[in-house]
Amino acid sequence: MLSARTVLVFARLAVWEASRRRLVLAVAVLTLIVIAATAWGFSKLGDPTLDRGHPLSETELRLVTSQLLIVIAFLFAAVLALMAAVVGAPSISGELESGLALALLARPVRRAEMVLGKWLGLGALLVAYALVAGVLELIVVDLITGYVPPHPIQLIAYIAGVGLILLTLTLLLSTRLASMTAGIVPLVCYFMAWIGGIIGGAGQALGNATLTAVGTVTNLLLPTDGLWRGAVYAMEPAAFIAGLQEAGPAAAASPFSAAAPPAPAFLAWTVIWFLAMLGLTLWSLHVREV
Repeated sequence: MLSARTVLVFARLAVWEASRRRLVLAVAVLTLIVIAATAWGFSKLGDPTLDRGHPLSETELRLVTSQLLIVIAFLFAAVLALMAAVVGAPSISGELESGLALALLARPVRRAEMVLGKWLGLGALLVAYALVAGVLELIVVDLITGYVPPHPIQLIAYIAGVGLILLTLTLLLSTRLASMTAGIVPLVCYFMAWIGGIIGGAGQALGNATLTAVGTVTNLLLPTDGLWRGAVYAMEPAAFIAGLQEAGPAAAASPFSAAAPPAPAFLAWTVIWFLAMLGLTLWSLHVREV
């Protein structure tokens, strides 16, 4: 039987290790700088001197704000993906390479407890970052422009999901590859999945079944782009979504717009993907010689 207490111990150690490297502090400072910079930028939207001599109307302001917020959210999603790779890559491979894992696992500690503990601790760290950064940014945007995305909870959940997917993949690779390789590969896969989503969207717009299939396959292999599209949908005003739906398949070509939320079947597949990758991680470390 797995010990919940041991899992929590490994979770606390994973968070402490990430904090010891000052990664959390560095990301927090940079995030605050980005939020402050975006606050200044949004404050200039109502400046008549920047709007051809007249201020933006309320509808125009909501539309421009929503589109700028999508770009900012993409930045936060990329930072979250980078964090997942940086904190996840050395969490297992580093201990295997240094021999520390041998000392830990020589005691009555199961390998599965170590993996689950690290996933839980680092996952909680990523979710906390997505929650705090997302809430702060939305508060700033609301105070300055009065705009609040239609689905803020779903927005943060989808962004956090992107980080958790990359963390899970990184931990799997960390059981077999060196730390640097285990960190670089998931980031490359993340951007390849994003590009695959663009190709799939272009295929829908052009009616090209081959390109559409490329997007579908990449989304199944790594569901990050599908979750990103869900985050985009959560930020768009209803009027903008209606315009996308009227545009038809052509709207799918842009990675910064979404005419519909993720399908329930895709969300179910994402859960299956999580469980499968986590199971592979447990199996990979179980059969590896330490």
